[in-house]
Amino acid sequence: MEQGPLIEIGLPISLFLIMIGMGLTLGLRDFREVAVAPKASLAGTLAQVLLMPIIALGVATAMALPPALAVGLVLIAACPGGTTSNVFAFLGRGDVALSIVLTVIASLVTIVTLPLFVNWAMSIYYDETVTLRLPVLRTVITLFVIILVPVAIGMVVRRYQPGLAARAERIVGIFGLVVLVAVIIAILVSVGGDDAWDFFRQAGAAAIVLNIAGIVLGLVGGRLIGLSREQAFTLAVEIGIKNGTLGLMIALSLMDSPEISIPSAVYGMLMFVFGFLLIGYSRLTGIGRAAQPG
Repeated sequence: MEQGPLIEIGLPISLFLIMIGMGLTLGLRDFREVAVAPKASLAGTLAQVLLMPIIALGVATAMALPPALAVGLVLIAACPGGTTSNVFAFLGRGDVALSIVLTVIASLVTIVTLPLFVNWAMSIYYDETVTLRLPVLRTVITLFVIILVPVAIGMVVRRYQPGLAARAERIVGIFGLVVLVAVIIAILVSVGGDDAWDFFRQAGAAAIVLNIAGIVLGLVGGRLIGLSREQAFTLAVEIGIKNGTLGLMIALSLMDSPEISIPSAVYGMLMFVFGFLLIGYSRLTGIGRAAQPG
C-alpha cells in the first residue's frame, strides 16, 4: 500500500496529540484508585489486555473471518481504552477515576502485550509462506514514544498550567474524532470497490459480537467478583470502548495493511453506538445517582 501523508505522518502525530490529551486529564492523585480499588483495577486491566484478545480469537475463528480481518480483530481487541472511554464513564455516572487509571495502566501494559497477541494471531491465521509480521521491538519502541511520552507531557502541563490543560483537553477530543473519520475514508478509498463493502460487512458483524462480549464481561463479570454497580459499569465502558486510532496506526503504519486496519475502523465507529447505549442503560438504572446527583 502506498502510504499517503495522512497515514504516514498525520496518523502517528495525531495519536501523539490524543495521548497528550489523556495526560491532560490525569494527575498523580488519580493513581490512588489502584490502592483504593485494587480488585477493580486488576480485573479491568486483565480483561482489557488478556481476555479481550482471546475472545477476539474465538470470535474470528467461529465466524471464519478472512486472515486479515481475523488479525485485525485481535489487534483492536488488544488495544487499550482511550480518552473516549473516560468521557463515556463520566456521562454514564461511572467511576471516572477508575476509568482513567484503567486506561493509563492498560495503555502501558499493551506496549508489550499487543505485539505478542498480534503476532500470535498471525501465526494462527496465516501460513508460513506469509512474511508479514508485526516487528516486536519496533512496535514496543513506537508505542513507548506515542503512549508514555505524550501522557507524561500532558500530566506536566496539567500540573503547571491547569487552565491551559482544561481548554486543550476539549480541543484534543474533537481532533481525535476528526482524524478517525478521515482515516476511515482513506481506508475505504484504498481498499476500493466491492471488496471494501464485503470486508466492512464481515468486520462489522465481528465487531458487534466483540463489543457486546466486552460489555457483558464488564457488567456481569464485575458484579460476580463483588464490584459495585458503578465499578462494573466502568469496566464495561473500558473494555468496550477501544483506542481505535492506535489500532489504525499499527495496522497502517507498522504493518502497511489496509485490510488488517478495517476491524479497527469499523469498531471505532460502532463503539460510539454502544457507548451511548451504555449511557442510556446507566441513566435508566440509576447507576451513580447517589454519588453524582443531577
